[in-house]
Amino acid sequence: MLKVAPSLLSADCANFGAEIEAVAQAGADWLHLDVMDGVFVPNITFGPPVIAGLPKPEGMDFDAHLMVHQPERVIQSFLDIEALDWISIHVESTIHLQRLLTQIREAGKRPGVVLNPSTPVETIEWVLDDVDLVLVMTVNPGFSGQSFLPSVAPKVERIKKMITKRGLEVTLQVDGGVSPTNARSLVDAGMDVCVAGSAVYGQTDYKAAIRALKEA
Repeated sequence: MLKVAPSLLSADCANFGAEIEAVAQAGADWLHLDVMDGVFVPNITFGPPVIAGLPKPEGMDFDAHLMVHQPERVIQSFLDIEALDWISIHVESTIHLQRLLTQIREAGKRPGVVLNPSTPVETIEWVLDDVDLVLVMTVNPGFSGQSFLPSVAPKVERIKKMITKRGLEVTLQVDGGVSPTNARSLVDAGMDVCVAGSAVYGQTDYKAAIRALKEA
């Protein structure tokens, strides 16, 4: 079944603890943590001290998406956070992608690679064997609440075919404008986990919102 990862970026920043517990009780599988540095993307969010202080509900995976220029400069701070399960790096953010992915795995975390909407799938061909997750951005990263870019949807299917052809156990995650309207077609294309910002935290009933995504 589709896993739902609400994005904390869309939650009430004054009540992170309560917001995390609320989506856990509502049926969320993962918590997506958007880390932005104001350089790689035009916004700044939270970093390691905030993430390290977040309460982690039992059974929920914490998934850090690093939208950071030259993440090799700060990666150790994230590797030191015990609660993090997955750490994903943008292919566009570093010239040392494979080295970073190996470093993440050696630290006991699960490495992921991220593609911006205009980045070709061929850029991950040589690191696909080194990751546990591929994150496809269906909006330009930097802000929550953006509209889904339909032109990017075929990329999900292409990457799923690459994973299947190699016989790999790689989770395919999609982030950006995912809603009950388009979730079915994305699952058919190969999506395993959807990041949901406004589709969950922007709704009054979190449980109904998560159920709508899973049942779509």
